[in-house]
Amino acid sequence: MNQHEHHAELVSGFFKEQRQIFDSSSQAMYAFLDDDCRVCNQKFATLLGYSSPDEWFKVNVQGAFPAAFVDDGSQQTLVAAYQNAMEKMEGATIKVVWKKKSGGIINTTVILVPVAYRGHLFALHFIS
Repeated sequence: MNQHEHHAELVSGFFKEQRQIFDSSSQAMYAFLDDDCRVCNQKFATLLGYSSPDEWFKVNVQGAFPAAFVDDGSQQTLVAAYQNAMEKMEGATIKVVWKKKSGGIINTTVILVPVAYRGHLFALHFIS
């Protein structure tokens, strides 16, 4: 099994264990392992203008995740919070402007927390 397949398996397992939270949360949510291995709930997909989490997942990320989904002015904020979560196990509440599928933008507040699953760190995001 190569690294991408392993990461895809981890994301799938993480989602299955956390499905109740993803399905029941009043907030938009996504979990991030790497640029190609991520999962979101319907609320997050809808927030960005996608019909489903699967449509959002299938977006071919050219380069890094922030370049594909986050407005230029918010990318460094999100990346710094992610790095602190992964390196220092710190959660954060930050302002993030997202790119919508339609080309528009949406202002949000993001709570980002590190979570461990099967020895791997994920960044779990709650968006309002």
